[in-house]
Amino acid sequence: MREPGLEEAIRVAGGVSELARRLGIAQPSVSNWERVPAERVASVEEATGVDRARLRPDLFAARAAAEIDDVDAARAQEYALLATLLARAPDRDLLARLARLKSDESPLGAAHAKLAEAAGAADAAGLEREYFNLFLGVGRGEVLPYGSYYLTGFLHERPLARLRSDLAGLGIERAEEQCEPEDHIAILCEVMAGLAGGRFTVDAGDERRRAEKQFFHKHLAPWARRFFADLERAEAADFYRAVAAVGTTFIDIETQAFALPS
Repeated sequence: MREPGLEEAIRVAGGVSELARRLGIAQPSVSNWERVPAERVASVEEATGVDRARLRPDLFAARAAAEIDDVDAARAQEYALLATLLARAPDRDLLARLARLKSDESPLGAAHAKLAEAAGAADAAGLEREYFNLFLGVGRGEVLPYGSYYLTGFLHERPLARLRSDLAGLGIERAEEQCEPEDHIAILCEVMAGLAGGRFTVDAGDERRRAEKQFFHKHLAPWARRFFADLERAEAADFYRAVAAVGTTFIDIETQAFALPS
């Protein structure tokens, strides 16, 4: 039996097929869900407008206790944005929203402005090809978005095993329909969004911050900046060059922030 939040998302989208189309995944995957997988919450919220607290109340029950401030809420949104853009090519609706991104004079604001400009000039069909060429390709894409590859030169190596152990410790389970290994950059950004936003049931206050810091230093800091640099230089990158600039800037900000004394 489907949970109420998933039923509502399906109803708002106009059916299972339409929800699957908006998410960019196969219909049978959504048909087999009993509840929205943790790593899909942000995408389903984005696709349907159904609040994440409604989609997965079990993951959001700790939000109030975690005392999420405006800075952490903004960090969670930034990670969720990167997770969405790196998991699949944006559709027309998302491009329209990205074109309205607010910017300011900060380095991240300037990166947002470039992303908004790129989104305004992009074509959804063309982005499907760009995403395929960058990350999938015939045989392999131009850029491999996996931690194991960047840290060892091979896929499915020890960094992935360590990551799976840490995810289990956080109570985060792999969704059955998820075909990508957990060290995909989009999945790691989604986990960080959940930690920063208090969606995962980590103790409040210092414990939550410590969990974020440990996860970032172990699973993103060693390679994420190199990945975004490679993405920005990739021959197939056009729109995704702007995504890479946002990623590089944000990872630098996070690295500096986590280096500060607690």
